[in-house]
Amino acid sequence: MADNTPYLVLNAVSLAFGRRQALEAVSLSIAPGEIVTIIGPNGAGKTTLLRVALGLAKPDFGTVSRAPDLRIGYVPQRLRIDDTLPLTVRRFLRLAAGARTGIAAALDETGAAHAIDLPVQTLSGGELQRVLLARALMREPQLLVLDEPVQGVDIVGQAEIFALLRSLRERRRMAVLLVSHDLHLVMAATDRVICLNRHVCCSGHPEAVQRDPAYRALFGQNAEAFAAYAHHHDHVHDHGDIPHTHGEPS
Repeated sequence: MADNTPYLVLNAVSLAFGRRQALEAVSLSIAPGEIVTIIGPNGAGKTTLLRVALGLAKPDFGTVSRAPDLRIGYVPQRLRIDDTLPLTVRRFLRLAAGARTGIAAALDETGAAHAIDLPVQTLSGGELQRVLLARALMREPQLLVLDEPVQGVDIVGQAEIFALLRSLRERRRMAVLLVSHDLHLVMAATDRVICLNRHVCCSGHPEAVQRDPAYRALFGQNAEAFAAYAHHHDHVHDHGDIPHTHGEPS
């Protein structure tokens, strides 16, 4: 596969749940080694878009193309485990499907080696996210997909996880596609931002998006959170012209 061949391409994808439009004519692509972040308000269709990208939901219109034999690692937004279930991190990771690397190596890479024999239910938010990330890495993914990877993690832990994602990208040259509500930290951790509100409102380099009128209209005063981080790279900036519709919550 050529280095510039995208791992994933969504072209004009639309999906409705009954009368509620969740996605409308959404297009995106992600190339090897690229970190792309999807941002948007609650109900914007962000999680639905990830489900379409992963093949867990089929669009009504549009196409989804993945590189042949593409290995995808997925870190879900939430994990619910019964408190009475005797499940250590080691046993939990043994259940991982499609593992190509060992448990200890994956935990070491994510900074969670100390947790290998701890019950999953006792982990802090940051520890659990690192364990879930280790599970995804055991597949040796070419594309890592994360849905709100810092949910339930304190501010220091959030910065550490985003820094870890950038480090993993650099070491493995894998692509990263993630959803985040945390606009303040995303600015420093991503190459490209897609601002979604069922359609693509704007997209491009983070510094360009934070100046875009469509982004500022969507986030209002919170838009200024982006301004704390400056990047100095070339960027591509485009505007969506799809009308706003109300749809499925993300």
